[in-house]
Amino acid sequence: MAGTLDTDVGTELFASHEADFKLVKADITQKLDQINELFGEPRKAALRAIERSIDEADEIIGQMRLEIQNIPTVSRQRINPRLRNYTHDLDIAKRTLRKLSENADRDALFGARGAGAGGSGDAVTDQRQQLLSGTDRLDRSSQRLRDSHRLANETEAIGAGILGDLRGQRETIINTHSMLQESEGYVDKSIKTLRGMARRMATNRIITIAIITVLVLLILAVIASKFS
Repeated sequence: MAGTLDTDVGTELFASHEADFKLVKADITQKLDQINELFGEPRKAALRAIERSIDEADEIIGQMRLEIQNIPTVSRQRINPRLRNYTHDLDIAKRTLRKLSENADRDALFGARGAGAGGSGDAVTDQRQQLLSGTDRLDRSSQRLRDSHRLANETEAIGAGILGDLRGQRETIINTHSMLQESEGYVDKSIKTLRGMARRMATNRIITIAIITVLVLLILAVIASKFS
């Protein structure tokens, strides 16, 4: 089952329901593990107790579904997978209880038919109980294998998503690098243009100074010719 929920803002009540669910789920798991050791009335009483615990867990799941609507979106995205796992675990417990109940009803029917068979009927009943216990263990093992396969598929899907994100980030970095190179080219062109403008301005300044100097010399020459 999923790890402990971080206590973010707005998740306190959900965390409380989650803790209650984990306690009830642990009680259900313990009772299911012990059910194969019980027969007769103790087994029926244990099945009824498991059914009550499952109903309680189902009610807690309903409260968690209501409370998750009041949780901020960022936290909700992190909590939703946990709630789905809790619901999946509860569905497994319901299916297991249904199989156990069906087996109990079948045992009661066979027991009633063989009640007059004496000691041989008891031996057949014991063998039947052992066979049913082995079937239950096989069902649980198969369910664990299916759960492991499901988790492996989910992990593979998450890994594929991460690889896709990394691929997208790589393309973004490559595009950014190309844009930087283009920007550097534009900067180089701008620097060359500015340098050319600076050279032209310097040349124009020199020409202007030369013209002014020539004009001053001409004026001086005219003035000097008048006084000579």
